[in-house]
Amino acid sequence: MGNNKINQYLIPPRIDLTKKKTVLKNETEITENNSEEFKNLLQENINKVKEEHGIQISLHAAKRLNERDIGIDSEEFYRLKDAISKLKTKGGQESLVVTDKAAYIIDVPNNRIVTAMDKEKLNGSVFTQIDSTIIVN
Repeated sequence: MGNNKINQYLIPPRIDLTKKKTVLKNETEITENNSEEFKNLLQENINKVKEEHGIQISLHAAKRLNERDIGIDSEEFYRLKDAISKLKTKGGQESLVVTDKAAYIIDVPNNRIVTAMDKEKLNGSVFTQIDSTIIVN
């Protein structure tokens, strides 16, 4: 390398800006691709965890739970989760789950509570369009 000092001042080496733009463009493309791949992978894992561990509550069911003052505590949650797991192994699709607190219509493949009813109001109730029932106490 030559002498970079002229009149006692340091002169920085010449920088080719066109190469830097190309490098930055490639890094940006790589970052965008990695970001998209990461986003997809993260969403897949979130969906997998929801399927395995979560129970969704439909808007209708949330209203019914609130109106009828039906609380889902951890014990009830695990009863429902266990019931859904059993129903899945038996091929249940739209199922009635009866616990000591309430009765729930469950969309089994989607782990979703569709509606809920107090256990006291079950007497005389007719449930249609269900393919299976499980009683959990």
